[in-house]
Amino acid sequence: MPSQKSPFRRNRFFIIFTLIALLHGYIGWRLLPELATNMTSWLIGIAYLCISVLLIPLGMTARFMISRPVLADRLSWVGSLLLGLFSSLLVFTLLRDVVLLFSLNAVLASDSALFVLILAILVTVIGFINARRIPRVVEVMVPIDGLPSSLDHFRIVQISDLHIGPTIKRAYVEAVVKRVNALQPDLIAVTGDIVDGKVDQLASHTAPLAMMRAKHGTFVVTGNHEYYSGADQWMAEFRRLGMHTLSNEHVVIKHHGAQMVVAGVTDFNAGRFDVHQRSDPAQAILGIPEQWAPKILLAHQPRSASKAEAAGFDLQLSGHTHGGQFWPWNLFVPLQQPFTAGLHRMGHLWVYTSRGTGYWGPPKRFGAPSEISLIQLVPGN
Repeated sequence: MPSQKSPFRRNRFFIIFTLIALLHGYIGWRLLPELATNMTSWLIGIAYLCISVLLIPLGMTARFMISRPVLADRLSWVGSLLLGLFSSLLVFTLLRDVVLLFSLNAVLASDSALFVLILAILVTVIGFINARRIPRVVEVMVPIDGLPSSLDHFRIVQISDLHIGPTIKRAYVEAVVKRVNALQPDLIAVTGDIVDGKVDQLASHTAPLAMMRAKHGTFVVTGNHEYYSGADQWMAEFRRLGMHTLSNEHVVIKHHGAQMVVAGVTDFNAGRFDVHQRSDPAQAILGIPEQWAPKILLAHQPRSASKAEAAGFDLQLSGHTHGGQFWPWNLFVPLQQPFTAGLHRMGHLWVYTSRGTGYWGPPKRFGAPSEISLIQLVPGN
């Protein structure tokens, strides 16, 4: 039986459809007169715009509106690819119009339209290749004041933002797990947004996560996308897979006679979904002596850092930003988050923000490669 479609979902589809249609209309208005040289090219251009207008919102909402998983996934794939191309076309068309404001050269108008089309296709193809290849390993040394000598070069492998769902499936997850295990970590940190879908839809694709191996185990916290997909159910599933879930709590790990604290908080916005799951770094470290080091926090969003620093943590591992995923969206991340990617300092707190191990939406990464992060603790000055 087809699934019942709520008025909210129907309205969301038509809102998305209207917005995307208007933006496609803008692209067609600005580019087609310069690119279409005959009736055939006009028809091809109009056909592409119409197909893209229909399939992008359908692909974005397919898993909510269509009960057949295989069909929903195929529509998601096509819609996501078209969304990636549309995004670049829109940005480059806007930039072209800015340039044309300051130019009276008619030849530039014609040539630049073709340049926009070629550049958008090229960026989309390169971005697709970058998104679908297995993430590279990024090695990071983090100096910790007061680090016990037995914890020197303690190895933490971080994965984040896998977004297992419509276009990221079991084979990709298996390849990530294989690369993680090859690093022989002392501890694995999973910093949220692992899934985009319900447990019953994705359990077979998340199953390889049970094969991750580290001396002190795997620890996971929620991201915002877990709350879109049923956070309580997913945390239970992660525990079934052998992962240690951390929700505003901590554990003490003993390594060669030294002790370290690993804590985790719920997503920064978790309280909007459940007031009892409000993110609280202070609660996560409650009861730990101030002089202990290192104290490590897993927090999905970098903007947890101010409260983490106040609570006395030494290092926060985050994700969420995807490093912007593809240009120019990386330029807008600072409007919401204190850090886009990499290692930064906030007071006495180090914050490492992963670019993510998967991707969300378009299978496209340009200027922001995915990563598996190898964090090594070293003594501070």
